[in-house]
Amino acid sequence: MENKKFNVESFNLDHTKVKAPYVRLASRKKGEKGDVVSKYDIRFTQPNKEFMKTGELHSLEHLVAEYIRDELPGIVIDFSPMGCRTGFYFTVWGEHEESFIAEHIGNILKKVAVWEGEIPAATEIQCGNYRDQDLEGAKRLAAAWVKGIEDKGWSAFN
Repeated sequence: MENKKFNVESFNLDHTKVKAPYVRLASRKKGEKGDVVSKYDIRFTQPNKEFMKTGELHSLEHLVAEYIRDELPGIVIDFSPMGCRTGFYFTVWGEHEESFIAEHIGNILKKVAVWEGEIPAATEIQCGNYRDQDLEGAKRLAAAWVKGIEDKGWSAFN
């Protein structure tokens, strides 16, 4: 039986072959004026085996979204959770090696893993669901991602 091809790149990914954690170039688009936008799959958990709870995913997103712009100034477009809650999509300007993205995501997640203090922008004024946060869970996820990538030698992303 032939598999149908979908318009959404991740719907065509064989999730049974994913080996989380990893960084994978999911797509690259060139605009009509030559601008390049790259989207990376930053996978945290094994699809259909594990998923991030909403509070820990939410806290992780707040921490990474705030500090990724300091780590990679001028190239960050967006850092967004996947609906399946197994990872994030990271969209940037330009073309970058997966290892470059992994190194910088790793730098941020090392800071998240030991974060002390308040979660950035986790108030009723700044966030649409500020009560659904789990800092300890976010720290655990960050540490697990860093360890998993380091165990792979920062070069094996699948």
